[in-house]
Formats: sequence, structure tokens, C-alpha cells
Amino acid sequence: MTIQFPFDNSYATLPANFFARVAPTPVVAPQLIKLNRPLAAQLGIDADWLESPEGVEVLAGTRVPDGADPIAMAYAGHQFGHFTAQLGDGRAILLGEVVDRDGVRRDIQLKGSGPTPFSRRGDGRAALGPVIREYIVSEAMFALGIPTTRSLAAVITGERVQRETMLPGAVLTRIAASHIRVGTFQFFAAREDIVALKHLADHVIARHYPDAARAEHPYRALLDGVIARQARLVARWLLVGFIHGVMNTDNSSVSGETIDYGPCAFMDDYDPAKVFSSIDEQGRYAYANQPRITLWNLTRFAETLLPLLDADQNAAIEIAKASLAEFSEIFDTAYQAGLRQKLGLFTAQPDDGVLAQDLLAAMAANQADFTLTFRGLGAAELDSAGDAAVRAQFTDPAVWDAWAIQWRARLALEPQDAATRHTAMQAVNPAFIPRNHRVEAVIQAALTGDYAPFEALLAVLARPFEDQPDRADYADPPLLHERVSQTFCGT
Repeated sequence: MTIQFPFDNSYATLPANFFARVAPTPVVAPQLIKLNRPLAAQLGIDADWLESPEGVEVLAGTRVPDGADPIAMAYAGHQFGHFTAQLGDGRAILLGEVVDRDGVRRDIQLKGSGPTPFSRRGDGRAALGPVIREYIVSEAMFALGIPTTRSLAAVITGERVQRETMLPGAVLTRIAASHIRVGTFQFFAAREDIVALKHLADHVIARHYPDAARAEHPYRALLDGVIARQARLVARWLLVGFIHGVMNTDNSSVSGETIDYGPCAFMDDYDPAKVFSSIDEQGRYAYANQPRITLWNLTRFAETLLPLLDADQNAAIEIAKASLAEFSEIFDTAYQAGLRQKLGLFTAQPDDGVLAQDLLAAMAANQADFTLTFRGLGAAELDSAGDAAVRAQFTDPAVWDAWAIQWRARLALEPQDAATRHTAMQAVNPAFIPRNHRVEAVIQAALTGDYAPFEALLAVLARPFEDQPDRADYADPPLLHERVSQTFCGT
């Protein structure tokens, strides 16, 4: 059977030092766990064929489809602030690119498909648990409307991988606008390879920022574009209580998508210092630190572009500093606008930020659940009888009562009626997130070969803003014995 993907590869045409050509390593007995059929249709790939034995072999890396040009991408990166000049795809192989039904170019990457020249003595494989986690969280983020990589398929390999224990092996087929990272630019900057840097910047402009090509200063426009997308992205993370967990520069995509779901998590009770990642011992990537770290990463990106911004280094530094100075305003504008939406405010008033921060401070002091508190505002906005559900989130309900008086006074200044506000609030305050205890329960079931909980959770998370009364328990925070305090990287 002829294997057909509508490949239209571009990254593989760049100079040879951008990647290593390497084929996926065949596996023993691949079996399909999950296929994202709507995404397959969007990519122009026959979902029925992907579910066939030949298709599953492609998704597992056992068979290379016609038109593919498998490569492992080279990149560097700052990991927890420490620079490594060569990292690269150590357990992922880019099969190629397709142009989807909307004309958007997408990477098709196999994650967990065997060793590459960048594996650094690793096995290049992925365990089932991290594959399940990334599939769930990336698709949940997509349903929440947050820019993200997507998951096309998950397969088990029929092999075991050694981590702390022997675990089932798996492969995730990941879809991205591209897999180009801040660390990709750092790879060439560290080698002072200005020619390669220019090749890379021109490629990114053509692929992600075409308007920059028409700007008077294209590389300044590229820097401005990446800064703006990253600022708005991290604002959206905060608005749903998401913690990336490992915001290294090699996990920072220049396309503005969320990428690399390792020890990521969504908060239950609100705590700005919350950390889940088992490897983030100092809290570098805690929830509230994410904007600051994003700016730190963008500063590293700006450093790589200095030779392209101006031939005079001092002039280039001033250009970069001026661009980076815009980050805070872009982030604050996006974040404050999002908070107003979550509170049911359509207009902007000077004290709206104080009102929102007062609520967040009260939530932190009272262990209030982030998602349920904001979701409950919609019912409380319609009728004060709806206060009960929100009050229940606070260890001291009187704190809520005092804040609610101020909030309702502010709502009275809005021209919209209550029903209009309610509808708008429910559209931005999700009822369902991939709570850590639910994800963990799905993983544990999958390790026994039971994928029904996986399917059930995905179905709920596909409609995060709907109440789904028959699945209301999926909105519940964990009981004390169900709490997950740490999440782990898949390597």
C-alpha cells in the first residue's frame, strides 16, 4: 500500500548544520491508543488509513511514509538558567511538514521514536505516562483557546523503557506550527555563525511573521513579533491557572505556541508560588514567576539577534532593549483585559486591577480553588443566591462577602444586562480543566491497559466551557488523599 502524507517540507532544505538526518527506530508491536480524527482531517490526512496497520506503523516510527525527510533538529538552551551549547532533539524526529486545510504549515513530529545524534546517551524513547499527559494537556489547552502544539496520535510500542522502573513505551505524534525554539537561535549564536543565524531568522519570518519581511527593519520586527506573542501567551496561561513547569529557553517556541508539556500542571487552590515540577527545587518556574521568566527567555532571544539588528553592537543592544521594554505593557494589557473578562467587566475603570488583585489575594489566603471560584462568579453575577458555591471555596466566607460588595458595585457601572454578562463570563471561565489527580488516575489506568478513563477525560475537556451536568464530578477538586504535589519530566 502506498503511504501518502501531503508533505511539503521546508526546514529540511536549510543547511545541513541545522539538523541531523535520522530515521525513527522501528518498534516491536505498535498498537494505537488514540487518534485525533478531527485533527487528521484538518491536516488533510486520511484518518481511516492512519488507523490501519500501515498507518499505525508510521505513527510508531516503524515505517517512514513517502515524502518524509526525517530529521532531528539542533538547538541549544538555558536549562534552569545554565547554558548548554548543544541539546537538540534527543527523543523526537520531525517526519516533515504539511500545509493544512487552512493553508497553515504544520510540523509532524514523532516524540519517543528512538535515539538521535542529540540523545546524549539517552534511549530516545518515551514512557506511556508522559505521552498520555501531553496528549491530554495539549488538547485541553487547544479547547481552552490557548496557542499550543497538538496531539495527533498516541501509540504503545510493545516495548518497555527503563526509568525509575520498567514502563510501557509509547510514541506521541505531535503537531506544531514549528518546533523552532529560542534555543535554536542560541545554537548558532553560541557558534558565532551569523550566516546560519540569518538563514534561521529569514526562515522564521517567512513562516511565522511574514509582515516582518515588509518592515523597514525585518529583524527588529521579528523580535517585536516574538515578544508580543510570548507576552500574550503567558498572560493566557495565568488566566487559567496553568504552570508550564520547565520554561527553559529550549522549551520556548518562537511561533508563540505552548510547547513541551513535561511536568506541567493546572492549579487547584490558588497559590502564586505554586510549583509542581519535581526538578524545580528553587521555584524558578512557579506560577507567578512565569511572566518574569518569559521576559528572561526573550532577552536571551534578543541577544542572539544582535548581529542582525545593527552592525554596531552598542546600537543593536539599544534596539533590543527598546523592544524588550515593550514586554511588560503588552503582558499587562493582555492579562488585565483577561481578568476583566473573568470578572464580567466589559469596560475599563482605573481600579479594576485593584479589584481583581484583591480577589486573588483573598483566594490565596483562603485556599480557594482557582477554577471553581471564577466559574462560580458567573452564577453569583446572575443572582446573589449563587454566592453559596463561591463562599464555599473560602475558609473564611466573610472575606468573599466583603469583596462581593465591591464587585457588585463595579458591575452596576456596566451597561450590559446580567444575562449578557453571565454568557460572556461562562465563555472565559472554564468549568473543566485537566486536574492533576484526574490525569494521574488516567495514567494509572492506562498502565494496566485500561484506556476508557483516558477517552472519558478527553471527551469532558473537549468542551471546557459547558457545564456537562452528567459529568459534573470532573470539575471537583481533589480530595486530600487524591492531591498531586509533584509532576515529573518524561526523561
